[in-house]
Amino acid sequence: SGVMFTIDGVEVAVSDTQKHLGDVHAHAGTVRGGALNVGDVVELRIDAERRLGLRSHHSATHLMHAALRRALGDHVVQKGSLVAPDRLRFDFPHPKPVSPEELQAIEADVNLNIRRNAGVGTVLMSPDEAVGNGALALFGEKYGEEVRVVRMGGEEGTPKSVELCGGTHVNRV
Repeated sequence: SGVMFTIDGVEVAVSDTQKHLGDVHAHAGTVRGGALNVGDVVELRIDAERRLGLRSHHSATHLMHAALRRALGDHVVQKGSLVAPDRLRFDFPHPKPVSPEELQAIEADVNLNIRRNAGVGTVLMSPDEAVGNGALALFGEKYGEEVRVVRMGGEEGTPKSVELCGGTHVNRV
């Protein structure tokens, strides 16, 4: 989200951007005066504060996913999430309610990784290579010939979370 400007002074308040058909990005927004025309050159300005909140919460979902799997078992896989500038929600299957003790352990695990302030690294590789190197892949999703692997948290050299992901992330957790 942010604002789109043309050289002619047309301004568009962009409320959402979605990636479709490979590398095609579709922007949804409201034109504030004037009209956009096919072929217009535009300048995009991202809402940096909102993006920072999204980046932080998206990265936290990776740490939470890894902590949930360590605390509750490998059957825990992300089934959905909400990543907003001010909060996150993580949906996962588990056969019983999470106990207060388990919840406390999961929270402590995530917070420990954040306090370590470890770097976040990304590398491009084939899906088979990524899974072979320990990356968690959501197999219901379709992947191309090359995927982005995000590693974060843990001690140097031993990340706590390794997942396939094309989203925005912090530089350090």
